[in-house]
Amino acid sequence: MLSSRALVRGLQSGLWRRVSTTSGMKAAHAQDLDVIDCSVPQYNNRRDTPLPDVPFVQNLNAEQKKLKEKEKGPWTNLTKEEKLALYRLSHELSYAEMKKGSDEWKTVIGGVFFFLGFTGLLVWWQRAYVFGDVPRTLSPEWIEMQTKRMLDMRVNPVGGFSAKWDYEKNQWK
Repeated sequence: MLSSRALVRGLQSGLWRRVSTTSGMKAAHAQDLDVIDCSVPQYNNRRDTPLPDVPFVQNLNAEQKKLKEKEKGPWTNLTKEEKLALYRLSHELSYAEMKKGSDEWKTVIGGVFFFLGFTGLLVWWQRAYVFGDVPRTLSPEWIEMQTKRMLDMRVNPVGGFSAKWDYEKNQWK
């Protein structure tokens, strides 16, 4: 009786709260989640859409705002670095950077070779330590004796095994 009361008090005091799913759900919903609103235009790097709907950098700092004001004037006054910085405000990657391949294929090929090697080791281990010797019924002598026995019994003489044996010459047709 005393132990059951202690168990109930323990469950009520906090152990049950840690186990209960409702408290876990409350904790999960209490966090502020960064939700993307898909109804507004978003930036994306794609070669087939050269002008994205929104610029890459949307919140400009003071230096970037000065550069945007300078952009409204003649572009001959801009240096090459400023032009590049203006491009980077609108686009994250250039076409050459988008076309550049990644080295991910090396990782994939390495993973494939790793698993092939592991499988080969597993097959070798099974052949060496798990499987026994080849049964005697698969030896060439046994197969020859079995074939001779089937021919003597004339197994399937119409269109099968024995139909392909010439009994007068004792050889295959």
